[in-house]
Amino acid sequence: MSLRFFLIEDDAAIRKMLERIISDSGLGEVAGQADDGLHVSVDQLHDVDVVLIDLLMPGQDGIETMKKLQAEGFTGRFIMISQVENKEMIGEAYLHGVDTFIQKPVNRFEVLSVLKRVADHLSLAASLKSIRKSLQILDEKEADPFRNDSASALEKKVRHLLLQLGIAGEAGAPDLLLIMRWLMQEEQKGRALPELPQLKELYLQVLRKFQDIQDENELQKEVRAMEQRIRRMVLQAFTNLASLGLTDYANPTFEHFAPRLFDFQDIRMRMQELENDEKTTKSRINVRKFLSAFYMEVKQFG
Repeated sequence: MSLRFFLIEDDAAIRKMLERIISDSGLGEVAGQADDGLHVSVDQLHDVDVVLIDLLMPGQDGIETMKKLQAEGFTGRFIMISQVENKEMIGEAYLHGVDTFIQKPVNRFEVLSVLKRVADHLSLAASLKSIRKSLQILDEKEADPFRNDSASALEKKVRHLLLQLGIAGEAGAPDLLLIMRWLMQEEQKGRALPELPQLKELYLQVLRKFQDIQDENELQKEVRAMEQRIRRMVLQAFTNLASLGLTDYANPTFEHFAPRLFDFQDIRMRMQELENDEKTTKSRINVRKFLSAFYMEVKQFG
């Protein structure tokens, strides 16, 4: 999948370095550049998939620029470039839709890792879009009584919650949408589950429902891949919430989601780990609890 990138960065040397890395990686091309956010409009981002944007720029910072472009209708991804370690600013950036951060000074290997991860996510999103189209056609052909359960409405709810948790750019996000759709269809058919199946069985059911994989070995391989993507995404949500709580214990997102999606004792432990600059966590994350609670949030969302 060849991507189109746009660079918004006031340092010309960094723009040149990013352009070279993108060109050498084979992931796509740089469609345009700007040295500040004030003079960039959505018209300049036609067919752009990813915007790499500096957090701190003269005139208008990266978060304000991102909000402006989103308000103008840009729906692509944002990667923030920053040397800022202010957790509050980073949390705000995630809540406004940043996929991930690249730390300054810019490191070639980190940039490549981030860009490949975002490219993988966009590829998965494209596959998911194809799946949704197939489901829509299937609904129309079979006169499915649940076709009024709009896939786009469900996606809107899921996307909103993912943005709140700062994980909309995670590779597991499309998988989560499929799981939510499967659970909703099961409930609409009168088969509401008292509790979620074991995770591997859940992933197997979802893949059999929405993906045409005939080979059993290939199916099991995809189950393992989905399991890894979901777990990484849940761990990221866990860390994001702990980071929000560390900077602002009264943050409404933290207050609402932390005790619902996770064991609050684990959240408190992760907050202490972040305070001590520990990159990994000793907490054991209950993915089934997260998925079950997330589904309840989807159903309760306006």
